[in-house]
This record gives sequence, C-alpha cells and structure tokens, in this order.
Amino acid sequence: NMAASKRAIPHFTYVDEIDVTALEAMRADLNANRGGRPKLTMLPLMIVAICKTIPDFPMLNARYDDEAGVVTRHGAIHLGMAAQTDAGLTVPVIRDAQDRNVWQLATEITRLAEAARAGKLAPSEMGGGTITVTSLGPLGGIATTPVINRPEVAIIGPNKIVERPVFRSDGRGGDEVVRAKLMNLSISCDHRVVDGWDAASFVQGLKKYLETPVLLFAD
Repeated sequence: NMAASKRAIPHFTYVDEIDVTALEAMRADLNANRGGRPKLTMLPLMIVAICKTIPDFPMLNARYDDEAGVVTRHGAIHLGMAAQTDAGLTVPVIRDAQDRNVWQLATEITRLAEAARAGKLAPSEMGGGTITVTSLGPLGGIATTPVINRPEVAIIGPNKIVERPVFRSDGRGGDEVVRAKLMNLSISCDHRVVDGWDAASFVQGLKKYLETPVLLFAD
C-alpha cells in the first residue's frame, strides 16, 4: 500500500517546530497523579490536539477514491496509528477518537498496540481510517516525510523531542536564554485534495494546543 501510495499520490510535506516544554511538564504532572490509569505518552495528547483542530480543516479528515475521483469528508475521526511489529508495519485504527478523553485514548492505544504486536488485530480494527499519525518515538529523527496511508489524504508525523537553548522575554524588556524542549512536527498531504496553505494552517492550529496545553482540556 505504501508503494502504491507514493506512485499514485502527489505528496507534499510541511514541517514546523513546536515548543513542547509546557506540554511535557503537564504530562509529567498528569502521570504523577494518574492513580490506576495508564501512563501517558505524548501520543494521546497529540491525538486530543488533532481532534480539536480537525473540525476547522475538514479537508484533512477525508478519503480519496482514485478511480472515481471522489473525495469523501468524514465527521467522525477514525485515527490510524502506525505501529511497528515483527511482521512489519501495521496501522490499527482508533474509532471515534474525537469522543475519547486523554485517558481513554491512552487505554485504547495500549490495547491496539499490544494486539498489533501479538498479531491479533481484528480486520475491523485495521481499516476505515480517516487520518493517520506515525511516530518513531525516541528513535525519531529531526524531521520525517511520512507516506500517506492511502486512500487517506494526510498523515501526521511528530518527531523526536530535543532540548535546546532558546531566547525568551525576561519580562523586563530584555531577553534571557532558557532550556526548552522542542519537537519538529511533519505533515504529508495529498496535493489533489489539500492545499499547502491549509496544511500549514492546520499545523499552526496544532501548535496552539501543544504549546498552550491547558487548552487541550478546555471545551
């Protein structure tokens, strides 16, 4: 499917840098107070941000029928998550991701990942996605150019978090150098369906939620 995707789809990729310092601090606080709930990785928080941003960019939550030349936009977000297994890459799908909170997403991510590694995913858990997230986690590089999971029209690729010195206002009219956690975020889109402006604007929307993470929990 990936080879066919590269042949059939005119891909383009947009990458921007996101400061996830506050998000990582919030994630640590949530994990410290999670009780019996699953430990949060970055992925469920990323999915919440995607679900909050997608309604303003419905062209991204879509599937394209090459033969018919028809684009179908979807209201529900059935989010694929690329998972590496001994049998190769699989893409289990989180159904109705927009209806799940961050803890429910974490639980479902764990369940699907374990089923994928065990080779026990049901066919219904592997098809019908409307947009996909792919991440190499700590192995991720500076930037990636993810391949779209056809017939979807967009795939999002968070990259490795790195610590770097950055300039910030010191609140007194000057600047100071502080340590920040930064992550490049990639998105690849089908140029037949999605314009570059829309892809860039979508990433800026994600950036708002990821850099001001309290918004993830605001209605």
